[in-house]
Amino acid sequence: MRHEAAAINDGEGRPRNEEARPRHDRSESRHADSRPRHEVPPPRHENLLTDNPALYEARFPDDDRLAGRWAEDCLRRHGAGPRVLDLGCGTGRDAAHLHAAGRTVVAADLSDAMLAYARTHHPGPEHVRADLRGFDLRTEPFDAVVCLDSALLYCHTNAALDGFLASCRRSLAPGGLLVAEMRNGAYFLGRTDLLDAPAVNGFTWQGTTYTSTTTLSLDRTAQLLRRTRRWTADDGTPPYEQRSAWRLLFPQELRHLLATHGFETLALHDGPGPRTEPAWQEGLAPGETADQDRLHLVARLTASG
Repeated sequence: MRHEAAAINDGEGRPRNEEARPRHDRSESRHADSRPRHEVPPPRHENLLTDNPALYEARFPDDDRLAGRWAEDCLRRHGAGPRVLDLGCGTGRDAAHLHAAGRTVVAADLSDAMLAYARTHHPGPEHVRADLRGFDLRTEPFDAVVCLDSALLYCHTNAALDGFLASCRRSLAPGGLLVAEMRNGAYFLGRTDLLDAPAVNGFTWQGTTYTSTTTLSLDRTAQLLRRTRRWTADDGTPPYEQRSAWRLLFPQELRHLLATHGFETLALHDGPGPRTEPAWQEGLAPGETADQDRLHLVARLTASG
């Protein structure tokens, strides 16, 4: 699962084909508990994919490194310098792509399992453990912070969002960029297609067939999109159930938060991007609307931390 680095990722994982209907945000790996799961798990499981990075990549293949390529395009388009912090790096595929593009990359996640996997399977970046809701890596300033697959939306409260943006501000050099990709809260104004029925998805890995049934619901009071995902496998292990949520942010709300923390919004649109349909391709310019189910953000730090 694409992790939690400095993020709390619990189920989207930077791959592009998620659960058939709802496209989640790197949610499976970012909010993760890194305890080993070698024993038979109890019915309530913390996060099947986050605890099993190889399984995560099998569930969310991304051989084309679409998210990493999109992020690199944003960095080049807006003239970012070489030092990049990837928050919520998960298995490390996108961070490794940015490294291969010639950048100096620090990849951060909360999941020790994800970080260990990234160091072995996607080497190049420096990998560190951090929580995106509040971090201080005490390094040379970064030229850009990248936060994909809705990792930012694991900041469920205003205090957590402030902590994230304040940490980004401290970590960036003057004029540094924040590049993020996430669900769009505005999509759920009057739309219920992602909520009407559970999404069922299955895949086979190492001879075992896994099936996930995912139900999304709105918690309007908390402004959260809640998810319940039940996993079953045909190898006789008990079902796993995991629960997570994303904060739903609206485009103008996000602009205001960014301005409050000293960022100028350069681009905020619903596509094309790594999780849109059709997906982003090299050469495509950013859109001008913010109506569909993904938001793509580029902001520049205009005030020093």
